[in-house]
Amino acid sequence: MASPPTILVFDSGLGGLTVLREIVAARPDAHYVYVADDAFFPYGHHSEEGIIARVVPLIGKLIEKHAPDLVVVACNTASTLVMSHLRERYEVPFVGTVPAIKPACAQSRTKRVSVLGTKGTVKREYTKALIRDFAQGCEVTLVGSGELASLAEAALSGVEVSDIEIAAELKPCFVGDGERDPARTDTVVLACTHYPLLMDRLVALAPWPVDWIDPAPAIARRVSDLLKTPIGDADRVGAEMIFTSRRPHTLSRALMPFFGGRVRA
Repeated sequence: MASPPTILVFDSGLGGLTVLREIVAARPDAHYVYVADDAFFPYGHHSEEGIIARVVPLIGKLIEKHAPDLVVVACNTASTLVMSHLRERYEVPFVGTVPAIKPACAQSRTKRVSVLGTKGTVKREYTKALIRDFAQGCEVTLVGSGELASLAEAALSGVEVSDIEIAAELKPCFVGDGERDPARTDTVVLACTHYPLLMDRLVALAPWPVDWIDPAPAIARRVSDLLKTPIGDADRVGAEMIFTSRRPHTLSRALMPFFGGRVRA
């Protein structure tokens, strides 16, 4: 029987687990290597040049060690900077993560969309170009959060995070005079893979209902399309989790659902 494909999923921290979860559901036949670059987290605190200098050679070392069939950069901040460099340097297929502005604007009924991302992602020319190309007449509000990714990591790790802290980061996304305002924000793009970790709280704390756009399902479809036809036995595959800080780790109970319940190979 052929060996299962290996998929390497890379993020600055634990946010890429939201992408991993969707990929595992789409391709349970694959072996997964999840890499959290926690030694450099959060990426939003570093310069563009620093991120490129860090991520490109690091992913090269990971490719050399793990020989993946495909690499997913499950981080908006990194993807908007490094994808062209990675594709020029390495032959393995790459799938990146970029703000889902096109589908958000296409489905907005009020034509008012907000993009919630890190400060680096929302100020980047890449993001502004997506708005110019795909806004389709929508008013797009860019909201740069300095803390929400760290709050999401803390919450996943079992640290208590207050509603007040989350609501403060969320508030600028909501433009308008309430749910009955025909010009209110009705769609919010989650332009950081950490944010869906807080999805239940985001929905509960929103001043009015909106559509939340998470790119993870689309990424999973792209990964599945790029790989060969599934080869079967999900019981034969496992998962690895690597922290670049080299801190001790296991696939703990909180993380197991993201890996489809599998244990480390």
